[in-house]
Amino acid sequence: MKKIAIFISGRGSNMKAIVEQCQSGILSGIAEPVLVFSDHSDAAGLKYASEQGIATASLESKGMKRADYDRLVLEILAAYSPDYIVLAGYMRILSPVLVNAFPKRIINIHPADTTAHQGLHGYEWAWENKLPETKVTVHFVDEGLDTGSIIAQEIVDLHGATSLEDVETRGLAIEHRLYSKTLKELFES
Repeated sequence: MKKIAIFISGRGSNMKAIVEQCQSGILSGIAEPVLVFSDHSDAAGLKYASEQGIATASLESKGMKRADYDRLVLEILAAYSPDYIVLAGYMRILSPVLVNAFPKRIINIHPADTTAHQGLHGYEWAWENKLPETKVTVHFVDEGLDTGSIIAQEIVDLHGATSLEDVETRGLAIEHRLYSKTLKELFES
C-alpha cells in the first residue's frame, strides 16, 4: 500500500473523497492516508480527518519564506514516511525544497486545463469567459505554478450552467471521482 500525506488549506472536500475511497472504495488496499496536513490550523478538513482516525498536523506560514516553511514541513513529514504527497485544495506554492524531496511524487488537482489556465480561480475563469466546457487536470507538481506533467484530465460540460456555483458543483463532482481514479491507476502502475 502507498502511504499518502494529503495537504489541504480549507474544508478538504477532495481529501474527504480520497479518504472515503481509501476506506471502502477503489483505493481500499491500495493507498493509506497517514497524515492530513494544513497550512491553516483552523482548516475544517483537519477535524474530519481526525474523526476518521488519521493523524493531522498544521503549520501556520505567516511571515515565513517558502523554503524555510517547506523545510519545517519536511520535518513533520519525516515522522510519517509518505510515499506520495497529494495536494487537495492546498493553496500554497511549493518551494524547490519540498518538490525536490519528492520528485514525481507530489500530485495536484487543478480546476482547469493547466495548458490554458494556471493559478487560482479556475472555475471563475471558465465562467467569466463563458466557456462551453472546461477541464479538471491531475498533474505532477514541479517547481512551476501548475506546470507539471499532466497525468489525467476530464472535461466538465458547462452547457446550461446558470451560475458560478453551478460550474463549481459540476467541476467538484468530477474532481472527487477523477482524483481517486487517477491515484489508483498511478499507484498500481
